[in-house]
Amino acid sequence: MTTSEQRPARPTIAQLREITQPPAVRGRRTAEHWTGDLYMRGVSPYLTRVLVRTPISANGVTWLMILSGWLAAVGLLVPGLVGAVLGVLLTQLQMLWDACDGEVARWRGTSSPVGIFLDKVGHYTVETLIALALGIRAAGGVGAVGEHLGYVTLGALLAWLLCLNKALNDMVHAARAAAGLTRLPDSAAVARPRSGLLDRLRSAARFVPFHRIYHSIELSLIILAAAIADAVVGDLTVTRVLVTVLVPLAALSVVGHFVAIVSSRRLRA
Repeated sequence: MTTSEQRPARPTIAQLREITQPPAVRGRRTAEHWTGDLYMRGVSPYLTRVLVRTPISANGVTWLMILSGWLAAVGLLVPGLVGAVLGVLLTQLQMLWDACDGEVARWRGTSSPVGIFLDKVGHYTVETLIALALGIRAAGGVGAVGEHLGYVTLGALLAWLLCLNKALNDMVHAARAAAGLTRLPDSAAVARPRSGLLDRLRSAARFVPFHRIYHSIELSLIILAAAIADAVVGDLTVTRVLVTVLVPLAALSVVGHFVAIVSSRRLRA
């Protein structure tokens, strides 16, 4: 395998895939989003090939990911179908930049803690801002926030729950590091609960994977579906029901995630 200094300035797509999409990346249990396997990793090398010919750094690409996600949340503040479509398009763009920043870093050999940190800042802020934007949409838009503050509060609560749920995984890494333990591989065997009952419940949850709907991609698609339904019924009933239902489901996800962590091997030597 060539080093980053020996790699061609104008790589082919095959060369890029070999270096930037190794099995360790494509086979990650949780870090690889379903859109990666479905289409994003098929598209991303073509943009990565353009990016590696430019001066932009991998961290610069991560900032583009963050900006696209923030703009998705802002776009959702536009009332009706227009805002919902903007949210979907911009979260797709966010996911494409998210695939490309790691590919640029791997091709150039410039992976760093700064890049990982920025990536986490992006996902934490984008997903919480989208949840808050959903609450504002349910209230009727920015101009109606004062009249329907309850929906904005539900959106803020949803944002907090999503942030907490994401933080649980990072708490595991922080706890292991503080205890002097090595990082465990991201595998199903490590994450599996030791209790047989919990393991069966966790397996059953795969058939109703509502805990996966809080990623920016899924959430934006659900918001679009609600906006279409609202357009049919002629008011905001569906969006309001959506934010109301998502809050208890998110709380259940946080509790389930916490129980799954403490009952698995993840916090043990």
